[in-house]
Amino acid sequence: MITTVLAFILTLGVLIVIHEYGHYRVAVACGVKVLRFSVGFGRVLWRRQATPESTEFVLCALPLGGYVRMLDEREGEVAPQDLSRAFNRKPLRQRAAIVAAGPAANLLLAVVLYAAAHWIGIDEPKAVLGPPIASSLAERAGLRAGDWVRAYSTDGVEWQDLRSLTELRWEVTQAVMRGERLNLMVTDRDGRGQRRVGLDLDTLPASEVDAKLMQSIGIGSAFSEPVLGEVRAGGPAAKAGLRAGDRVVSIDGESIADASRVRDLIRASGKSGVAKPMRWRVQRGIEPLELTVTPSIVVENEQRVGRIEVYPGQPPEMVSVRYGVFDGISKAVSQTWNMSVLTLKMLGKMIIGQASLKNLSGPLTIADYAGQSVKLGLAYYLGFLAVVSVSLGVLNLLPLPVLDGGHLMYYLFEGLTGRPVSELWLDRLQRGGVAIMLMMMSLALYNDMARLLGLH
Repeated sequence: MITTVLAFILTLGVLIVIHEYGHYRVAVACGVKVLRFSVGFGRVLWRRQATPESTEFVLCALPLGGYVRMLDEREGEVAPQDLSRAFNRKPLRQRAAIVAAGPAANLLLAVVLYAAAHWIGIDEPKAVLGPPIASSLAERAGLRAGDWVRAYSTDGVEWQDLRSLTELRWEVTQAVMRGERLNLMVTDRDGRGQRRVGLDLDTLPASEVDAKLMQSIGIGSAFSEPVLGEVRAGGPAAKAGLRAGDRVVSIDGESIADASRVRDLIRASGKSGVAKPMRWRVQRGIEPLELTVTPSIVVENEQRVGRIEVYPGQPPEMVSVRYGVFDGISKAVSQTWNMSVLTLKMLGKMIIGQASLKNLSGPLTIADYAGQSVKLGLAYYLGFLAVVSVSLGVLNLLPLPVLDGGHLMYYLFEGLTGRPVSELWLDRLQRGGVAIMLMMMSLALYNDMARLLGLH
């Protein structure tokens, strides 16, 4: 819990400081006098100001945002000698540059973070698939447990190598968003028997793009050998004679290719609420054994499931994904662009009803992911930070009056008409923007709570 809270605070702190520093740095470069640089809102916890005429830097109690306050005649009287340093007196192009600098700083930060993560390297599951979900698109396409996906193509002509299962999932998500069919080049786990498989992702609506996308397509977890881990003493598995290292060959006559199927069958055995014996065939060394296993019945999330007190499966095979200096930068730029486009598409599809509003996440989800990524290592946390930085940059460019994008829309109007938006309309738009932001924040918080309670 402490790790999650600290990771969340660090995440917000870094993103807010970089965003506001973008505004601050370009404002100073344009000759605007910056009165205050604030991280957070509310009561001031820390303050620093070198001279009465210099910028005041403050840290406030509520770290859910920040702001840069500039000298502006619309917010108070300005001394005659400072008029040339007032924000409202600057040319349109400079005002637009100052406003756009915040989101631009977040996108630039994302590139730096992605590049750093690529240089450090991340251990990711090899693109060897577990069994596709029954009757799913993946199963109908001919994918099988143990298939190693080596490359992908959208046109079947130009092929790109795949380095990990994470990369495969990203390309599948992109193809669904674009409404494209995705071709895969697969072999067995040893690299033999190359064949092509086509995923008809163009038949899926964009509304399918949510946290359960891979499940709906049928691409589950990475392949895991159906070998038993530690057997807990006194549990159903131990009583049946199972041992760590046993390879599961079949259960109730069904051949087992992957550990996830073992877990599914064990859990499904408890649905009726009555413990029923299961016929297991296992391989122990060179010796095949027939055993009867009777799971115990437990209740999880108001559902009855079977348990045998052993974890079936070995950790998936991992590959180290690392890039050189220039390849890392190139990949980082590409990822930032693709993530920005994906974020905009998702927001657009949520607005017109083609994607579920459940995809909107709030601070609780961000905090949870921050804590998880920190535990996985520095490279994972940097990648997570990059994703949030992209989201913050894109969100701030939306044409809502309270966001940077809304101010840019005002400047676009001024550039086209030669006059600024009237004070009356500024007030009306500001009120409307605040209302929309409050609704979005409420929905995001609701989604967070629903995920925590298992309702989504």
